[in-house]
Amino acid sequence: MRTTVPHRQPPGIDAARRAFGAGDIAATERICAEILADSADDWAAWCLLTETALRRGRYDAAIVCAGRAVRLAPRQAMPLILRAKCLFLSGDSREALSATEAAAKHVGAAPDALDALGAMFGLLGLHRRAGEFFVRAVELCPDVPQYLFNLAATERMIGALGDAETHCDAAIARDPHYALAHYLRSDLRVQSADRNHVEEMEALIRDAKLARPSEILLRFALGKECEDLELWERAFAHVQAGCDLQLHLMAPDRPNMAAEIDRIIRLHTRDWIASAPSGHAAAAPVFVTGLPRTGTTLVERIIASHPAMSSVGETGAFASELARAIAGQAGAADPARLGKRYIDAAAFRLPPNARFLDKTLENYLHCGLIHVALPAAKIILVQRHPLDAGWAIYKAHFQGKFPFAYDQVELADTILAYRRLSQHWQATLPPHALMIVNYEDIVREPETSSRTIIDFLGLPWADEVLRFHESPAPSATASAVQVRRPIYTSSLGRWRHHAKNLAPLRTRLAHEIPESELV
Repeated sequence: MRTTVPHRQPPGIDAARRAFGAGDIAATERICAEILADSADDWAAWCLLTETALRRGRYDAAIVCAGRAVRLAPRQAMPLILRAKCLFLSGDSREALSATEAAAKHVGAAPDALDALGAMFGLLGLHRRAGEFFVRAVELCPDVPQYLFNLAATERMIGALGDAETHCDAAIARDPHYALAHYLRSDLRVQSADRNHVEEMEALIRDAKLARPSEILLRFALGKECEDLELWERAFAHVQAGCDLQLHLMAPDRPNMAAEIDRIIRLHTRDWIASAPSGHAAAAPVFVTGLPRTGTTLVERIIASHPAMSSVGETGAFASELARAIAGQAGAADPARLGKRYIDAAAFRLPPNARFLDKTLENYLHCGLIHVALPAAKIILVQRHPLDAGWAIYKAHFQGKFPFAYDQVELADTILAYRRLSQHWQATLPPHALMIVNYEDIVREPETSSRTIIDFLGLPWADEVLRFHESPAPSATASAVQVRRPIYTSSLGRWRHHAKNLAPLRTRLAHEIPESELV
């Protein structure tokens, strides 16, 4: 007698979503493949394959999957949002904005789509628009910590700091282990003896129930709050623990930033710049750049407060367009084309010919290329006392973005290399193209320094630049809270509270920096 083997139903889309939520990319792809083998028209499976391709950095595959999902479900918001995300990550911000606007027309009342749409508008730098969708998601599902956190993060960017704290509190009330909300909340104000979260966060760490990435976030949040309370040793202990944990999560063969900087110095010489083809001279953007936590956001806000200027934030557009040109050899040897493509990518939200500034930190690596591609551009390199800079970087959590930040010796090597590179650019680029600004000068003499900066940019003086902290413009940087306060001097010399613990940093810096500059 023959028996019939029942047809095995493929796992459903919910199983694929659970696998993706758990970070199991391979299982997500396998389940989606089984779903599509049974029904090739399942647009939700194509959406998840878009997400997995993005997670693997396979942007070409992601855009194909997103396109398939959009064709199958042209009136569903999520495929359109994912297509927008693919376009944005591929460097096509203008088309990404169009796709995001199209998604907004079909978003309906699905909280997950509203939240994803808000995130997409945030990526595009439209933070107030993003906030509208986050508010709707929270109104529909007020108990989802992620929706509350995303709303709080946007409120921080637009300066609604009290609202941001309220929504962080709400997210933490629903999930006490939600580390991102703890981290964001710690930064929203200067903590006081009667209003802080030190004991609450230390208790969570003592419970030993946090995943390592969550503990890292709490350690840096505790470092910040303890420093606010002038608990210096306790602050450093938490920062050190956070850095050590972060180092364990990072690949041992991480990029050597100091070596990369020295390579740039060797290659991008004055002769190389002089012999380069002509660039795109029709635009005069401003680039404010430097190491993180050294005052770049302060300089940006001063300049952006001028009526003739707009800020596009940290776009990453120059490096992105450079990489695209090199990968396709399209325009790799054509500075004018590179410059024009950068302008199109960075200024996609601005009126034609608007003067703007770009505060992408890593642009300090590309100053020579920027000058060649955009000869009318103005570049401002920001510098800070090396030990203050070192402590400010060391105590900040960049979620792995700056891998040199978590080891004192490696951090010192990078600060020294940045110092060499700044000197190289100053000797290589013409004085009308490059200006070096010291953070300490701005803090001690804000009007004099601001006038010097505005004059370098060829702009008439405007009193608004001295009231930068009153600007309602959003800020998505790590210093978004600080720049909403008038200039303060309490950040000067803060490293001295940790001088003993920062001995490895100071000892390495002293190999190249005179003792007189390390006091």
